[in-house]
Amino acid sequence: MTDFVATKDLLSRRILVIDDEEANVLLLQTLLEREGYQNTLCLTDPGEALEAFVRFDPHLVLLDLMMPGTDGYQLLEAFRRQGKPGAFRPVLVLTADTTVNARRRALALGARDFVGKPFDIVEIGLRIANLLEMQILYERLSGARI
Repeated sequence: MTDFVATKDLLSRRILVIDDEEANVLLLQTLLEREGYQNTLCLTDPGEALEAFVRFDPHLVLLDLMMPGTDGYQLLEAFRRQGKPGAFRPVLVLTADTTVNARRRALALGARDFVGKPFDIVEIGLRIANLLEMQILYERLSGARI
């Protein structure tokens, strides 16, 4: 990936995917497998997301905003409350709602990146790697581990 982070370190990170559309989850799961990520959990029921977040303890979350029942905004708030002090756990929002208000609200609630659907699969792969690399470097600098 880069000179700073070994590929094996990146590919061993835990990634949680939450999207109520099964086709989107399958697309992201295929991408992650193709790239070599070894530790992923994919959900189509947002009602299971908070428990999975706590249990799985992901390094990165890929999150849809517009879901029935518990939406992505509610999950962003819940994830922030569950976060460990000093931890950097990025959330990449993938959503069809690309309005200015949606972007601002998601970013204000702690999302670290925001991409509109439909998205470019290569770009998403690069964004995932970039966020994971940042997280690893943050851990190294702060001495924090999640």
